[in-house]
Amino acid sequence: MLKLSEVLQSIRMSRAGFYRMRSRGQAPRLHKLPNGHIRVRRADLDAWLETLTENAR
Repeated sequence: MLKLSEVLQSIRMSRAGFYRMRSRGQAPRLHKLPNGHIRVRRADLDAWLETLTENAR
């Protein structure tokens, strides 16, 4: 599982932009761990990126 900061850095997006996309249902699913940290599963991120490339075609 990836930290949100790692995801944002890899996709070169601001936190605010990511949360705007998330509010529209256009971002990978976030998981809140018991310690309160936010994570994104690598598989969810890869699937999301694949849908973006498919939509761009």
